[in-house]
Amino acid sequence: MQFRCSGYQFTPTWQGLLILVICVPLFIKLGLWQYNKAQLRQEIQSSYNSSLENEALALPQLLDNPEAWRYKKVKVTGTYDTTHQIFLDNQVENSLAGFHVVTPLKINHSNHYLLVNRGWVAGGANHNDLPAIETPGGMHEIIGLVWLPSKKIFTLEKNTHSTDWNPVWQHMDMERYQKSVPIQVLPFVIKLDAKSNAGGFVRNWQLPAEKIATNIGYAYQWFGFSMASILIFLFTSIKKTGSTQTKQVMAHDKN
Repeated sequence: MQFRCSGYQFTPTWQGLLILVICVPLFIKLGLWQYNKAQLRQEIQSSYNSSLENEALALPQLLDNPEAWRYKKVKVTGTYDTTHQIFLDNQVENSLAGFHVVTPLKINHSNHYLLVNRGWVAGGANHNDLPAIETPGGMHEIIGLVWLPSKKIFTLEKNTHSTDWNPVWQHMDMERYQKSVPIQVLPFVIKLDAKSNAGGFVRNWQLPAEKIATNIGYAYQWFGFSMASILIFLFTSIKKTGSTQTKQVMAHDKN
């Protein structure tokens, strides 16, 4: 397959065409995937920021769609129950290792509980020793943001399905927690508001490192690969016909 135009000859190879047809759509698809991830994370960030400024919503007794409440600021009244309190390990604050304290709250006028992340506490010199913390008794109004722990969890913990209660957890696994306790627990966690005085600790809440700029960078990178594939294909397929003719004439003269 050859085409000539204004002293140039377009002679692509089948191998080059095959690589072009495979690589360009693939790179564009990967670029769009990263760009869409950045857009989604930007929407989450905007929702999070607006929730910080809005008034707290009363948490309904029946939550049919917890996903719709992600990062919403809510308020609920209840009493702490430390029987099945857990400590999330490997939490860092100001370069210090510690725990997040997650305490069940018995919802007022309900048989349900919800988990309240009360914030960060420092670990001891011996990491195996749990920190001594105080939990206020009585009724409290809890105000905080709804957090839905990820269901995609990779852990090196052993015996995660053991019947022996272990208060130190590596990850907040809601499904595992609900199966491990004899109480009815709602499928989300409330991150206690930083201004609340309902038994909280250090609460410098931030969204996980969403890396919106990184996703945008990856998107442009994949789009760049796509453009580079096209340019390389054209560079290797287009040749000047004049140079070829000159070489033929010079070869003829030598003969």
